[in-house]
Amino acid sequence: MKKQKKAGDNISLKTKKTEAEEILNWINSQSNLMDSIRYLIENEIRENGVRNLQNFIPANRDISGINFSNVNNEAANPVVNSEIAATLEEQTPIPPSSNAEQTDITNEEEKNKAETEEDIDDEDIESWL
Repeated sequence: MKKQKKAGDNISLKTKKTEAEEILNWINSQSNLMDSIRYLIENEIRENGVRNLQNFIPANRDISGINFSNVNNEAANPVVNSEIAATLEEQTPIPPSSNAEQTDITNEEEKNKAETEEDIDDEDIESWL
């Protein structure tokens, strides 16, 4: 059995000798690779829960047919990205682990944060200095 990772542990990644150019370009475009990977993991968990992807993804994958010119920058072309998101939503079943619960938690956290920020005034700041 492999050793379980815990917070703060190192992980190592290695690219394949035959890695797709697009993947290497993506990796090399990241200013913080681990944070980018963490973001992708968070989205996978949000959409599908915690699972072993090896049980769900094909062993051999080819991204050479993907048109990356339409997917480069979310802010640059929100119409295309809305269409992509809509297509993905149609194709990807949402797990029963309710996104509504996550939204409620996020909204509550934002509300609490806003309330906390409103409670801070100049006197508080002066006392911290």
